Amino acid sequence: MHKIVVAVTGASGSIYARLLLNKLLALKDQWQSLAVVMTENAKEVWKTELDNEDYTGYAIPFFSQRDFSAPFASGSGKYNTMIIVPCSMGTLGRIATGVSSDLITRAADVILKERRKLICVVRDTPYNLIHIRNMETLTLAGGVICPATPSFYSKPTTIEEVAATVVDRVLDLAGLDISTFRWGA
Repeated sequence: MHKIVVAVTGASGSIYARLLLNKLLALKDQWQSLAVVMTENAKEVWKTELDNEDYTGYAIPFFSQRDFSAPFASGSGKYNTMIIVPCSMGTLGRIATGVSSDLITRAADVILKERRKLICVVRDTPYNLIHIRNMETLTLAGGVICPATPSFYSKPTTIEEVAATVVDRVLDLAGLDISTFRWGA
């Protein structure tokens, strides 16, 4: 069973976080623990992009950025998957350089040092050389960079369906069994 922490940063792309949380809740038979850490900027971006504060209604433990007593702040918590969605380039840069100054960067550091799965759903575009080198560093350390780049094979017709192509890819990368469009199936 998976123990998953979802981190939501202030990058644009709150729809990805919302869809991921909804899909994870629908897959609750596949995980043992699910927790969320959300930045204050992420809350503001969510309100701006989605016109709501629905993040307050999830029946999932939420932790503040400063709560280093969270179970996933230590390897002994045995969380095996961390998904940062959307992942800002600032957060990615701090993780890539080993700066563990808040709960998100500490948890990512723990996931990497324990050789567990870190998935960073980067949303910024275009990339500069610093971004690319930070993504390379994180990849070499064992992280997975999954740009929030939707696919169109399934012919999505709504923004939610477009965003779901990214979220379904993230769930695949996390090792969860999902029903989704499969090329050639």
